[in-house]
Amino acid sequence: MNRHLLSAGDLSRDDALLIVHTAEELARISDRPIKKLPTLRGRTVVNLFFEDSTRTRLSFEVAAKRLSADVINFSTKGSSVSKGESLKDTALTLEAMGADAVVVRHSASGAPHRLAGWISGAIVNAGDGTHEHPTQALLDAFTMRRRLGRLEGLRVAIVGDILHSRVARSNVLLLDTLGAEVSVVAPPTLMPVGVGSWPCTVSFDLDAVLPKCDVVMMLRVQRERMAGAYFPSAREYSRRYGLDAPRMATLPDTAIVMHPGPMNRGMEIAAEVADSVRSTIVEQVANGVAVRMAVLYLLLGGDSS
Repeated sequence: MNRHLLSAGDLSRDDALLIVHTAEELARISDRPIKKLPTLRGRTVVNLFFEDSTRTRLSFEVAAKRLSADVINFSTKGSSVSKGESLKDTALTLEAMGADAVVVRHSASGAPHRLAGWISGAIVNAGDGTHEHPTQALLDAFTMRRRLGRLEGLRVAIVGDILHSRVARSNVLLLDTLGAEVSVVAPPTLMPVGVGSWPCTVSFDLDAVLPKCDVVMMLRVQRERMAGAYFPSAREYSRRYGLDAPRMATLPDTAIVMHPGPMNRGMEIAAEVADSVRSTIVEQVANGVAVRMAVLYLLLGGDSS
């Protein structure tokens, strides 16, 4: 593996499968009475979050602690960042404190790449702007493999706010590497410029895509990143691109429904769909801990041979 995890596109097929297989081994720890390994004892992992997060920050914290690492949670609230300190100066402070790994989430696309040039420790991208979120893609692939038994040849539809979604970008890159067939589905206003160059097919018609899917991944409409009107109304968006019970009934019998969270219930996904036996949403959260344990283990303490 590389020294950092900055993009899903940096992972070879062997790298990605190594992480997935390692996560499978580490997931067994969750079934034990004592859920800890001494692997990263004496190592320091810093969670550097410039954006709000629940699932990602907590799962990285749990993952590091289960590997016996020392964990420092850094929040911009109450730090020198709120006084105007630059990202570089924050990075130099962490470097001086001897951080072995920095897990970073930032509103600016490319921030983790800049950190990688300033810090000698490993950098893990936990979401940068609208760019990427590679560990989310890894846990999604891990979840698909656990539920469906394979990744090669799976037909995956990613539906919703593709324009602002770092999850969509990372999933398209990783799933293509792992041999899945990916489609992105959204209204034209929520498709990014250049999506035609992505390794996936593009559709604006959700009803045409669903009957051919093994996996449908619904994305949240990220209103906090929107300055203008991208669709007429929430009701109209839900009518055209929301996954409700009648639409779920058109999926093949073995198909699963995913969502990276947080969800807008009743908008992109109906409550009865989110809570159905086909939904993997809670599993994705649990699997996120195992996958992030695998990433930290391989970057800091594991044998990648």
